[in-house]
Amino acid sequence: MFTSFSTALSALNATSTAIDVVGNNLANMNSTGFKASDMSFSDLVTQSLGAGLGSTQVGFGTATPLTVTDFSQGAIQTTPDGLLNGAISGEGFFVVQDPTTSNTEYTRAGDFQTDASGQLMTANGDYVQGWTADGTGSIDTNAPVSNIVVPVGALQAPVATTKLSASLNLDSAAAAGTNFSDTVTIYDSLGTSHQLTFNFTEQSPGNWSYTATLPAGDLVDPTTAQVASGNLVFTTSGTLDFTQTTTPVQFTVPAFTDGATSGGTITWNLADANGNGTITQYDQPSASSSSSQDGQAASQLVNVGLGNGGDILAQYSDGQQVTVGQVALASIANPDSLVAVGSNNYMLSEASAAPNIGVSGTGGRGTIQGASLEASNVDIATEFTNLIVYQRGYEANGKVVSTADTLSQDTINLIQG
Repeated sequence: MFTSFSTALSALNATSTAIDVVGNNLANMNSTGFKASDMSFSDLVTQSLGAGLGSTQVGFGTATPLTVTDFSQGAIQTTPDGLLNGAISGEGFFVVQDPTTSNTEYTRAGDFQTDASGQLMTANGDYVQGWTADGTGSIDTNAPVSNIVVPVGALQAPVATTKLSASLNLDSAAAAGTNFSDTVTIYDSLGTSHQLTFNFTEQSPGNWSYTATLPAGDLVDPTTAQVASGNLVFTTSGTLDFTQTTTPVQFTVPAFTDGATSGGTITWNLADANGNGTITQYDQPSASSSSSQDGQAASQLVNVGLGNGGDILAQYSDGQQVTVGQVALASIANPDSLVAVGSNNYMLSEASAAPNIGVSGTGGRGTIQGASLEASNVDIATEFTNLIVYQRGYEANGKVVSTADTLSQDTINLIQG
């Protein structure tokens, strides 16, 4: 009878622990990326009574319950105002580094922000790990992960034009001496725009001459305004005859009055990537359909956001969007072995498999959804049900203690009587 005290006490302790876990789950039902804990109860070794082995077995109560983290998917909610927020759909964890201990930790909470130097951080100040674009704009996702640094309040440097192309048609019915002009905007090394004008003149059927000129007022030496000249020869089917037409056309950049770098080369491609001419001569009015060049003016950073797939995208005032980083994901084969360390972070334990770090959507890793957050997976109905069950269990075992105490007093009274 007297073991009933310790048996009931073990149940009271275990149930109290379970209620604590339910309380923690409910307290974090609004915590981003929080994963609820489930309880796993087990009995203590039994005591055999009587002559036959196991004929009567009396247990010693319940052991301290084990907590098992439920890593099931939480609901994904869009956050239009949180451009740097990210949610993982599927397996995996964001990789973060604690700035005070330099420990690598893992989290499902993707409410990110930047510090004054542009380093991507979690809401509690951990550095988000991934890859940052180098000076050429390329990202090596095979390199080790490190802190992601994004541009903050910076101008994007201008890019001088080095390549251009123009798609247009020259009227095959035009008379000799007919002129047609087309203008392409180019940029110098300081980001100043200049109008490059192409003048086409029909010399004879299927043969047009051209000149390329810059505004004389933009140049230190106005006599260098004409930067290129040549001839375009067409086949009887109206396409460029590259056996008689030089491509690409290259010309030297003259000295500009704004002090930009001069002496560089601009390449005018008369053929597309498939080798087809971009200028035709058909029986249609002369007209330009499109033009392109690879230069750009200096532009102001407008915002930085996390795109689908984990790309960090910087948008500039000229409408250009540049990938400046990539967020890494870690896949862990046995996430149940992770140890919670607070702030929705987890660390590896001795039982944890080695994390496999890579890009979203590869190697069994889930996908990152930009401008979104994963909500807690706490089910309030389940937690309330568990709370009632644990409450009833606590009350029942309390009744066992009261009953055992009454019987003990009766026994003492018998002895004293």
